[in-house]
Amino acid sequence: MTGRILLSALLVLALAGPALAHPHVWVKAKAEILFGPDGAVKAIRHHWSFDEAYSAYITQGLDKNGDGKLTPDELADLAKVNMDSLPDVGFFTLAKVNGRKQEFGTPSDAGLVFDNKILTLNYTLPLKSPPAKSRSFGIEIGDPTYFVAFEIVDAPDAVVTRDAPAACIVRVNRPPKLADDVAQKLAQEDITATPDMSGYEVTTRALVACP
Repeated sequence: MTGRILLSALLVLALAGPALAHPHVWVKAKAEILFGPDGAVKAIRHHWSFDEAYSAYITQGLDKNGDGKLTPDELADLAKVNMDSLPDVGFFTLAKVNGRKQEFGTPSDAGLVFDNKILTLNYTLPLKSPPAKSRSFGIEIGDPTYFVAFEIVDAPDAVVTRDAPAACIVRVNRPPKLADDVAQKLAQEDITATPDMSGYEVTTRALVACP
């Protein structure tokens, strides 16, 4: 179970409710691909917004001054829990430069924001040893086990580049919607089960191509 959770408290949340249904958490995601002055990809800036029910549950008791608002300072400990947990699941991110899989360095600039009942995690994920030239950069975001359902938002800024060389283009490939019978079957899975997702596409891919 540990390798499939997003937060340490996720298992508590799932056990607190009905012991059924995959996925257990929904995330709307955006990504910024950060380039360096040399024209190479250096990092990914993730923005993950959790569903309203999970946002409400996981932030219970964090309003320390009782003013009805959650500040970044009040959310700092929860942000740390996120970042301590994410390496176990590979940050739910696969990255390739020029076709070669990349390792990640230590994340930075992590923080949580609670706005309009939605909790959003923002953090920068650097490539550990990026090649000097990035002619193509591909990322895959999501949880192949479908324990957490990621959805790259359908918006112009869903996946964007920052400081990229001129004429770089971005293409986003979202997975098709699961058939109703498949979704119903997954909803009936016990929480302790690992559904067989082979043959199903549940992660979003994006490709940045540069001249």
